[in-house]
Amino acid sequence: MQPFTLDTVRTKAESIYQYMTEKSYADWGMDIGQWDWVPGVGVISILRYYEQTKDAKVLDYLKNWTETYRAKAEHVKVINGMAPYAIYPSLYEYTGDSYYKEAAEQIGNWMLTEAPRTREGAFEHTVTEKAAFPEQVWADTIFMAVLFLARLARVTKNKTYAEEALKQTELHLRLLQDPATGVLFHGWNCAEGHHMSAARWTRANAWVAVGVPEIYKELMGLIEFPKEIVENYQRLMNGLLNYQAPNGLWHTVMDQKSFYYETSGSAGIACGILSGIRQGLLGKELRPYAVRSVEAVMEQTEYRGKVLGVSGGTPVMPTIEAYNTLEIIPTLYGQGLALMLLSEMI
Repeated sequence: MQPFTLDTVRTKAESIYQYMTEKSYADWGMDIGQWDWVPGVGVISILRYYEQTKDAKVLDYLKNWTETYRAKAEHVKVINGMAPYAIYPSLYEYTGDSYYKEAAEQIGNWMLTEAPRTREGAFEHTVTEKAAFPEQVWADTIFMAVLFLARLARVTKNKTYAEEALKQTELHLRLLQDPATGVLFHGWNCAEGHHMSAARWTRANAWVAVGVPEIYKELMGLIEFPKEIVENYQRLMNGLLNYQAPNGLWHTVMDQKSFYYETSGSAGIACGILSGIRQGLLGKELRPYAVRSVEAVMEQTEYRGKVLGVSGGTPVMPTIEAYNTLEIIPTLYGQGLALMLLSEMI
């Protein structure tokens, strides 16, 4: 594994961005021309890349993307499809276009008043696919929906959004965290009171690892961030270190050493470490773990920017073994989590 320089990180990040945006892809995983969680993670990561580089072409891309696909948003009101809205508060600030703020407030109010919830008050993980997961809580929701609420709270100074973001973060950590290891299970069935297949799935942990520091950043100064959330997040991140392989990656189910290494989840966890350190949630002694992942993720990225070793879309699988059978394909969320990680190093 070759040591990297700042220039190589910048070059690799730009290639990842270009691979995401330079052409249209027909396959589901790379289709940025939809309004759903997959392109949502893509545009969230592109926004992070812009904020680190201040490259005008990147901001122009995001503005053009929202103008092109905003009509599709009108037909999507499911929790997992909220992800693209997470760029709206910042686009309002960068452009001054009131559309972004008004549209964000409309969807934020839908989340507060109409979005399906479990009996415990957590957002039920609803999706655009023809599938229903009644009374199920998934770790994914922290990144796909709660991050948006936190950003909306900051821009509007509306504490109701902030309180809901904190409530959802607390609930998801409490319901999903394994008391024995500190890491998260993929999902929780509120009706039946169990973690279903009880998989310690790496990408589920990544959504929370990278999402909580972002939520913290957005809400600081607006509302008190509960000590319990901080402590549970620290337990999560320290627990994850115990499962990192020597090559800097995590297995797709982290406690299954015979399973393949998975790049997107590894990138998300490492990004969470760096972001957590930057926000003061984590100690600097964790940085070497993230740096090891940066090296590994860069090695998993082709010269033209395609991120390899990314598992396909993953519901809570019926068994732990089933996670190891998922197709490995290029995806916008794989590209995106890698781009977010490298952006932290720029």
